[in-house]
Amino acid sequence: MPARYQVIVLSCLALGGCGQNFGWHVVDPRLPAGASNLGFILEGFSATILVSFAAMALSVVLGLLVALLGAARARPLRWFARGWVEGFRSVPILVMILWVFYGLPIVAGIRFSVFAAAVLAIALCDSAFEAEIFRAGIQSVEAGQREAARALGLSPWHTMRFVVLPQAIRRILPALGNQFVYVVKMSSLASVIGLPELTRKANELVVTVFRPLEIYTVLILAYMVLVLAISAAVRALERRLAIGERRLSPGTGGQVGREPA
Repeated sequence: MPARYQVIVLSCLALGGCGQNFGWHVVDPRLPAGASNLGFILEGFSATILVSFAAMALSVVLGLLVALLGAARARPLRWFARGWVEGFRSVPILVMILWVFYGLPIVAGIRFSVFAAAVLAIALCDSAFEAEIFRAGIQSVEAGQREAARALGLSPWHTMRFVVLPQAIRRILPALGNQFVYVVKMSSLASVIGLPELTRKANELVVTVFRPLEIYTVLILAYMVLVLAISAAVRALERRLAIGERRLSPGTGGQVGREPA
């Protein structure tokens, strides 16, 4: 749904909530109680952002390693990469969070904190998708690029590092941005093991003030602001990389064309 329609829907909910059956005063920043409730929910912003960044960073590293193993010549390495992707892609993130937090201490005697368990579980599941994104990006680089690198005497590792990966990352940046948005939204599932992120804070407040519509409406707005900010940052980075690539492209004479709308 486009952003303008989302704003319209939320505005209609707010206007419809002005009747006597609704209690928007519980989140009214002009009132002391409302300001306190809003502050309590927004305290979860830091945990949401931290767990999302940490999980995304770990999943990108794992996904890149799995993608490189999938491109290896050794068949066992390719089998391992395919098994990793198919295995973790099949497990729901909520189930993985519960298993890492409650199951690992029993199975392996490894006990993680709430934050570490959430990061590890989300990263493992997301790494399967990151591996496929990197695989598609690596395969999108023309074979002539690799042949030219070999002709210059570059080793396979240096070819991948200096020739293939820089081009692949530029091409997959939109997909990585979409995955980061996905990770931010999936971080809400960590509330089931007690991580004090946005959703957990909202749930705790609901059982205190008994106003689920008003509280969860604020929660929706909080996630919308966070996701829209991330999307804007990714688009800005895409434009910057596109400008840099045009400057380095042959035949442009060092001139940068007009930036697309």
